[in-house]
Amino acid sequence: MTRRQKLIRTALLVPVIAVAAGVVLAVARDDQAGAQGAMPPPPDVSVARVITREVRPWDEFTGRVSAVETVELRPRVSGYIERVAYAEGSEVHKGDLLFVVDQRRYRAALDRATADFERARSESRLAASELHRAETLLAAKAISHEEFDTRSAAHTQGSAAVRAAEAAVETARLDLQFTEVRAPISGRAGRALVTVGNLAQADTTPLTTLVSMDPVHVYFDADEQTYLRYAELARRGEHSTNANPVRIGLANESGFPHAGTVDFIDNQVDARTGTIRARAIVPNADHALTPGLFARVQMEGGQRQKALLIDEKAVLTDQDRKYVYVLGPGNVAVRKDVTLGRKAGDLRVVEAGLARDDQVIVHGVQKVFFAGMPVAPTAITMGDSAPTPGARVAAAERPHAAPNHDAS
Repeated sequence: MTRRQKLIRTALLVPVIAVAAGVVLAVARDDQAGAQGAMPPPPDVSVARVITREVRPWDEFTGRVSAVETVELRPRVSGYIERVAYAEGSEVHKGDLLFVVDQRRYRAALDRATADFERARSESRLAASELHRAETLLAAKAISHEEFDTRSAAHTQGSAAVRAAEAAVETARLDLQFTEVRAPISGRAGRALVTVGNLAQADTTPLTTLVSMDPVHVYFDADEQTYLRYAELARRGEHSTNANPVRIGLANESGFPHAGTVDFIDNQVDARTGTIRARAIVPNADHALTPGLFARVQMEGGQRQKALLIDEKAVLTDQDRKYVYVLGPGNVAVRKDVTLGRKAGDLRVVEAGLARDDQVIVHGVQKVFFAGMPVAPTAITMGDSAPTPGARVAAAERPHAAPNHDAS
């Protein structure tokens, strides 16, 4: 190929290359525009301004409900069970009849003791009469001093025999009374452990159990740091070591609907667990608190104090750090690490990391994948439920008024 032919070929290829480059650039611009048009819209989130108000701090523990009085009922006399006189699992009152032991032997023993008492009393009256005559005869020197001493001793023995017979009658009467096993306390009776026809041994055979129902105790354990904090508050006069208010909630209850007071704190910390046991007494008129149930316990942790509060649903965890997203300029999510305190009602105290005018993303926070991500905010009050999809309003356009009620 000559030099002239090469120049002609090059001149023909230049326009083709230029056209191809233009097509590639046009396709690239179209792809970029399509990608921008396919980006999803900012996620809908609800934001709430941080609440600032005085709260009463409460510490939360886990515990167990226990009866104030628990009795394992046993017979005081031996015999065969003649009757079970209560409905198992029912409420009984102090003095109600529960079991009857065969009474025939004990009724006969009482009759025998009564007869022995009458005989001893008759003999004592005879000895007293003979002693009276002996005194008259001794004054007339009609009997010897030896005879008088004999009659005096017989009178003393007769009086002692009367007292012994009287005690035997009382013992037999008690044994007969003990054949009727009655409830020593008011409460709920358990199942009958011995049924009709079975032998019950005195002070040995368990018959049933009784537990009192109103009030009840709730036992819970506090860790060492909490105990030391409460002790320090007590030394400063800001807290009492006893009669602290507590609130109780069962596993199926929301909140803490039962109120009580602490009436006992143990005298030493358990070195194995690093905890100290405390006990609260709680009224239980409706018998909703059954001994043995798991209980959630809140104890008042000190005096009122001003605090920043947020909804716990807004809190996220990054390994050992807690953080929230707040609404930044241009409706973007800004991450802030926070230090959380104790609970105050349904909200959580924030000890550090937030300012009073911060608007925290509460609902929809799981849609925020990184700091700086654009969001579509809806303003709510802290603690409110998530807004309906059609109720979205720009956070900056909606005025916010924090409620002024006590979170405790």
